[in-house]
Order: sequence, then structure tokens, then C-alpha cells
Amino acid sequence: MPTSAKQSSAIKNLVNKRIVLAVSGSIAAYKAAELVRRLKENGAEVRVLLSQGGAEFVTPLTFQALSGNPVHTDLLDVEAEAAMGHIELARWADAVVVAPASANALARLAQGRADDLLSAVCLATQSPVAVAPAMNQQMWANAATRQNLSMLRDRGVQQFGPTEGDQACGETGPGRLLEVDALTEKIAGLFATGSLAGLTVIVTAGPTQEAIDPVRYLGNRSSGKMGYAIARAAAEAGAKTLLISGPTSLMTPPRVQRIDINTGQEMHDVVMEQVSHCHIFISAAAVADYRVADPAVQKIKKHQDRLTLELVRNPDILAEVAAIEGGPFTVGFAAETENLETHAREKLRQKGLDMIAANLVAEGKAFDQDENELLILTRSQQYQLPKSHKEKLARQLIGIVADTFQPD
Repeated sequence: MPTSAKQSSAIKNLVNKRIVLAVSGSIAAYKAAELVRRLKENGAEVRVLLSQGGAEFVTPLTFQALSGNPVHTDLLDVEAEAAMGHIELARWADAVVVAPASANALARLAQGRADDLLSAVCLATQSPVAVAPAMNQQMWANAATRQNLSMLRDRGVQQFGPTEGDQACGETGPGRLLEVDALTEKIAGLFATGSLAGLTVIVTAGPTQEAIDPVRYLGNRSSGKMGYAIARAAAEAGAKTLLISGPTSLMTPPRVQRIDINTGQEMHDVVMEQVSHCHIFISAAAVADYRVADPAVQKIKKHQDRLTLELVRNPDILAEVAAIEGGPFTVGFAAETENLETHAREKLRQKGLDMIAANLVAEGKAFDQDENELLILTRSQQYQLPKSHKEKLARQLIGIVADTFQPD
């Protein structure tokens, strides 16, 4: 089936997403193999959780070969941290999708069971959970199955399908697993929240480079990963997103416009030119506080044991944006080495910000890492986001921004 332009746009949301695919005991389990392949083709990382019943239909080796990751089958995993594999999977996942979801799997989830790996992961995760039912049409029509699904939907579990058609038992009717293309699009849709639809967001990201001479510069260790993840999350939430980026090696996220700069002054000029068009400004860039007063025109030769550089302050972009009367909702970042909350609260107050995201930085923390943890402060609220990969943290941050932002 050809993929429509609309489908293609939605499926871009799968890039860099971590999907736990839970395969339960249904003859439709064989379709889950193709679903793994399709999710990976569209940029997702997939870990397969295979129930005892599911393993009767498709072997773990099949899913391991397709996903490139070990297949998880045991509730208590001696290979996992503290033998708690279900907790590790629950934390790792950006979404947990039970496909196919048998009548038995739905019943266990509705009861809140946690005595097998599939039900325990669904119970332990804070990420979205979705079920794709697949069963005999009489089992689908049974009042118990309908009641179980109603309970799950009331708890926020999303339901994908089923559809109608020929079934393995020889009967025809509802209860057939959605086709792989439709499931892939539905899973991608889990990340399209629409919470910032109709809004314009500017995100700054990456380092700046302040010239010393034509070949040297003052810089910092920012990789831009957090800012790029925030831009991606804003676009997924429906915002028109502009990313103003210092030098990085990162790819521009889908549906994001990008403007490249090198210096703090350049970033200041672009931000001030664009900021009147935005509703939300998120300053995740590590802009150099100082620049060289008079960069050398030619390369400086090593003729002296010491070299003195005169530094002058760069513009404070964040404070300047926050001071705009009627300006955007302004979110800053604070990278600290000590007294995290104290320094973050002071920055929030001094610069007149609406929100600040703070994290500790040190060797092996935050800079150029795939994982981080954040303390989010507003003038009246506090949120602690535990250590996770930056893409997930970015979505959580955007969710808090969306909940806090009050348009005029």
C-alpha cells in the first residue's frame, strides 16, 4: 500500500523514538515481525517483549534478528540491573505497544496484574501505552472483552483497531489485527500531541564560537543535543518551530526551520529579529558569556610564553527577550556545578523568566551525553524529571510548557 503524504509526515515522529513492542499469544503474532521492521525503517529503536504465549507462535530469534536487540521474555532478568528487567524496559520506553493484544492480555492489563513481563512493564511505565487487539470475532464481541477495553481506555490506554476480515479460525468478522501500515502510523501518532498547535516556538541550541584569530576560537562543550530534541518535540506538538543553532554536527529535525549562527552576537541579532513572531522562546543554547574584544586579523604566532586576551561581555539574549513587554513565554536553561536549585531560582528571578530548566554539569554529565536529568522551575511550580534520554526529557519539558503557557 503506498504511503500518503499525510502518513509520511506523521511517521517522521518515529525518528529516535524508543518503542517497546509487547507481543502476546495470538496467531497474529507473525505480523509483529513486519511491524518491527517497519518501525526501524522509520527511525525507531525497538525492543521486543515476548509473552510465553507469543513465543509459541514466533521465536525470540526472529525478533532479535529484526530488531537488532535481545528479546525480553522473563519478568525477573538476571542480566538486567538488580534483576529488574521490567523496570529497565519501562523506563527505557517512549511508548509501550501491545500488538497483537490477545483477549487474555487485555484481561490481565485491565486487572492490573504484574505477574508476567508484559503486564508488569505496562504497569510500571510512565510512557504512553497502546493496545492493538487481535482475536476471534466471538471473543471480541464478548461483554468481558468490551468491559476490559473500556477500563483500559478510562485509564488512558489507547486502542488501535481491530478491523474486520478473514480470521485464522475460518470465521469472518471484527477482531482482525490492523494492517502493519496502519499500525505504524498509529504508533507515530502517539507522539503528535497537538498541545502547541497554532503556536510559534523559537529554540536556540548548541555552542557559540568566539574568534581569537582566523583559526582559533573560544567555545564550550555543548553538543546541541538537548536543544535539537526540544525543537523536535515542539514540532511534534504541532508548533511552527524555528531552531537557531550554533555549530553542531546534528541533523535538522523534521518540520523544523533552522538558522545557523557562529557567535553570540550573531545569535542575539537573529533572535531579536525573529522573536516578535513567536509565542514561546526556549533558550537551550550555551551562548558564550564573553567574546574577545579585538580578534586578531592574522593567526597569532607562538612568540610569547603568555598571551593575554581582553574579553568583553556578550549580549544577554535571554534577559533581553524576557524583558520585552508583551513578549513570548520565556524558558531558560541553567547549567550548574553546585547548588542547583538555589542558582536556578536566582536566575529565574533575576532574568524575569517564566520557566527555567536546570541540570548539573560535570565530567560525564549533560555535555555531549545522550541522557540527562532536569529540575524544572516556574514561579509557583517545581518538577523533577529523572534521568532519561534527552529526546524523552524534551517531550516532557514541552508538555510542561504547554500546560503552563497561558496565551493572551
